Amino acid sequence: MYGRDSALDTLLDLDGITLIVEPDGGHWVRFVVTQIPPTPEKPHGLDYSLTLHGPNGERLVGFDNAHPAGKQKRGNPQDHRHHIRTVKPYEYCDAATLLADFWTMVDMVLKERGISL
Repeated sequence: MYGRDSALDTLLDLDGITLIVEPDGGHWVRFVVTQIPPTPEKPHGLDYSLTLHGPNGERLVGFDNAHPAGKQKRGNPQDHRHHIRTVKPYEYCDAATLLADFWTMVDMVLKERGISL
């Protein structure tokens, strides 16, 4: 189902990294990525959290698979994305697409706040 993902090493190398994404340092992104044995809930073999935070530390954007998505409060963890207070399922395809989707949403939210990368 999941073949060799050429961007996987790049994604894994980001684990533990925090980057300031605007000159005043008020917004930053954080990466937490761990390779795990594939499971039915995480068939891609990753446990990940990619987040954008605002000046007060609030999460503005997040892509992760740490808990059930949407209105589900119980059940298995699944891939999903956060945009401010909205949580929607996310279809994980590969590491490159995950990174591209994350940075696209980060750019969109920063532009909404008048910040350009």
